[in-house]
Amino acid sequence: MSGPLIWINAGEVSGDMHGALLLEALRRACPALRFAGTGGPRLEEAGLETRYRIEDLSVMGITEVIGHLPKILRMLRRIARDLAVLRPAALIVIDAPDFNFRVLRAAAALGIPAYYYISPKLWAWRAKRAVFIKNTVRRLISILPFETEFYRRFQMDVDYVGNPLADMMDYPSLCSVPVREGLVGLMPGSRRREVLSLLPEFGGAARLLLRRQPGLTFACLRAPGMDESLLRSLWPDGVPLTFIGPERRFAFMRSCAMIIAASGTATLECALAGTPAIIVYKVSPLSFIVGKLLVKTPFMGLPNLILEREIFPELLQEACDAAPLAKEALKLLDPVPGARTLADIRAELEELRSLLGPPGAADRAARLILEDATLSAALCPSGAQPGALQS
Repeated sequence: MSGPLIWINAGEVSGDMHGALLLEALRRACPALRFAGTGGPRLEEAGLETRYRIEDLSVMGITEVIGHLPKILRMLRRIARDLAVLRPAALIVIDAPDFNFRVLRAAAALGIPAYYYISPKLWAWRAKRAVFIKNTVRRLISILPFETEFYRRFQMDVDYVGNPLADMMDYPSLCSVPVREGLVGLMPGSRRREVLSLLPEFGGAARLLLRRQPGLTFACLRAPGMDESLLRSLWPDGVPLTFIGPERRFAFMRSCAMIIAASGTATLECALAGTPAIIVYKVSPLSFIVGKLLVKTPFMGLPNLILEREIFPELLQEACDAAPLAKEALKLLDPVPGARTLADIRAELEELRSLLGPPGAADRAARLILEDATLSAALCPSGAQPGALQS
């Protein structure tokens, strides 16, 4: 007889990655569980019956989302229909609030208990949406240490479990990966529009950097599902570039002298790998203007937010065009006397690693969900008890 069903809803590549670890932890504890929902290759490999693909949701910026709105609304209607038909024992949503809030609303109407893994970044903008979470979610689980204080302002308890990247990176093993002096890593993101905006600027910056330091080499990390031929078409002729597959992600990061990375989870990965980075961000002009009016944080990058200082330079919008990008990179690659060196930044990153807690975040999150009073019996039927989970 088939076991209870959990619906997992991820909205982007990082959610797919973290969701896969959570699914595996839940299955270790309750092997009979089944999983369906929205995900990508990592969740699918972990055992999710993928009914909807995150690739259809990977857009950013206000004007960019508007162009995809009909497709997104159709997907939401289908998910609501599936929830009504399948009646899963629980819904787990991962980050992506603009999409997942609508899924939560559908689940609440059906009486399906919902859990939020990787609490959304409401502290950046539209903070009052926390009230919606308070009314629709049984448990809110955070992977960033500063979020607990934010949610307390709304009389909400949030469970901080540490960061799953501590499990994924295997830092002790990464320490044996040698740093290649002069290797500049490029991480233009996982969304097509993001890559179209950033990679040509990265290429222009590389050309300028080679005029100053001819010995530099460049390598680009290809995101899962990203077409390498597209990446090649955006890169300038005459500038050598190596492409690295996503399966070598963390070792590649560790091997770089420095990295230029699109804002997002990737910048925190760079920090945990111990590699200095420049954080870049570019959307349509209208999206950026609206974002500046709404976003209330002093920094864009997660490493800077966690450490409450700019450990990684941030170049936003026009500032991440080729010329300013090359100029900022040169400050790191060839610092003036008295300026921070790449070695200085690597040393500072040790502090960040300590703030994100020990390995086992996904197991701790799974235990919180399985031990919830409304689910413990339904998720492990016939008197079976959840298996042991790491503390």
